[in-house]
Amino acid sequence: MNDRNRLLEEAMHLPAEERAALAGALIESLDTQVDEGAEQAWAEEIRRRLQRVDADFAGTISWSEARRRILAGAGRASSD
Repeated sequence: MNDRNRLLEEAMHLPAEERAALAGALIESLDTQVDEGAEQAWAEEIRRRLQRVDADFAGTISWSEARRRILAGAGRASSD
């Protein structure tokens, strides 16, 4: 077994939250170009979206409904 397969096998035994953190760190490590304005742009977008929700211009749905819609859009049925 090569090192990559061994690492993957070990990682698959981690709890889901730790696997997600590891996956995020690995993906982040691939992003070598930093967009200096991206963080500020996202902060402004989040602020705009929250203002729309607070002003009742945008509706909200539960996480379970959002997940169901995401999975349905991806062509997968949710088993939860």
